[in-house]
Amino acid sequence: MKNIGIWLDKEKALLVTIENGVESLITIPSNIDHFHVGGGSGTRFKGGPQDVVQDRKYLEKENHQLKEYFKNIASKIKDADGIALFGPAQTYEKFEKELSEHYKYLSVKIKGVKKSDSMTTNQVNALVRSFFNGQ
Repeated sequence: MKNIGIWLDKEKALLVTIENGVESLITIPSNIDHFHVGGGSGTRFKGGPQDVVQDRKYLEKENHQLKEYFKNIASKIKDADGIALFGPAQTYEKFEKELSEHYKYLSVKIKGVKKSDSMTTNQVNALVRSFFNGQ
């Protein structure tokens, strides 16, 4: 039996695979651009000229990058028997939604979805191990 626990946020995904009692960990970078939007141009006038921010353009680009990130993760877990998702923000929830909409054969293998704070790789290994041992 091959169980995979995935801890993910917008920066990276940590995939912990447990197969026949042997654990392995791989890291998948997200390659999502971080958009920092600033206003003004440093002029001496109060308020100064403001940059026109096109949030829709940034959000659309981020959504495309998220889809590529999720596609990359899905390709690594296609032979899993059980999947658990963890994460500190909404990214793991978005991944679960992506699986249920576009990767139904993987979404039926999800055994649990749990919010968890940022963790070290050792903490992620322990979290996945305890999750699958507790089933």
